[in-house]
Amino acid sequence: MLPLGIPSPSESVWQLGPFPLRAYALAILAGIAVALWIARRRWAERGGDPETVIEIAFWAVPFGIVGGRIYHVVSSPDAYWGPDGDPIKALFIWQGGLGIWGAIAFGAVGAWIGCRRQGVRFAPFADTLAPALLVAQAIGRLGNWFNQELFGAPTTLPWGLEIDPAAPTFPDGLPADTLFHPTFLYEMLWNLAAAALLVYLDRRFRLGHGRVFWLYVLLYSVGRLWIELLRIDPAEQVLGLRLNVWTSIVVALGGLIAFVLVGRRHPGRETTLLLDPAAADEEQNAAERTR
Repeated sequence: MLPLGIPSPSESVWQLGPFPLRAYALAILAGIAVALWIARRRWAERGGDPETVIEIAFWAVPFGIVGGRIYHVVSSPDAYWGPDGDPIKALFIWQGGLGIWGAIAFGAVGAWIGCRRQGVRFAPFADTLAPALLVAQAIGRLGNWFNQELFGAPTTLPWGLEIDPAAPTFPDGLPADTLFHPTFLYEMLWNLAAAALLVYLDRRFRLGHGRVFWLYVLLYSVGRLWIELLRIDPAEQVLGLRLNVWTSIVVALGGLIAFVLVGRRHPGRETTLLLDPAAADEEQNAAERTR
């Protein structure tokens, strides 16, 4: 039998001498590390050099972090430029606040630059990385749990989330024993299930030319849509809905359209991972000699 309520961690920061260890930052770093491990294995299965993933990550990760922070600050400006805001806090990433839409958009630019520098095609690399991104996002949501933030509306479900009434995120006017939808957990489970589905569909239908990535965009956005509708944390409103709800709808439609159009133009999978035709021919010849 499930216990009544999921407790929130009592601490989110630990001191290591003079240095604070923040659960949010550790969750992000753990997600990145696991994503790199998954991506290296998948890239090797496609016939690529696993070290290439690390080289591309040196571009994609910083771009993604900067983009994620920019989106968060733009979509939740009151904490930084509101009446009681502090603009300098926009730089305090370790306190939480990375918008996935900005992280993916900027991270894709960084990955594209890295792919060009490594001489590999961007589309197969994006397909390789897509399931790993979902796993990274699932792990990263643990940071929200430790920070007791981004939870959903009150609920009487047995898996409701307990929030410390003294926490600054606890809504005003509610009883101290109120439970909330654990949206961090919902997104974790959705992302992990979507990652498993992507791997299955990729292997079953040999998807290529970016279709795994566009399917990732579609699946994540659909999940984020219904999860956003549960959340009650302050957010910018557009026509009565949270900005992230509209973003989810637009991005999901874009992902669906791109998946269909790319599938019609390129129904199969790439025959090479490399940009240089001469290098691609040499790679193919080497593979044939080893058979």
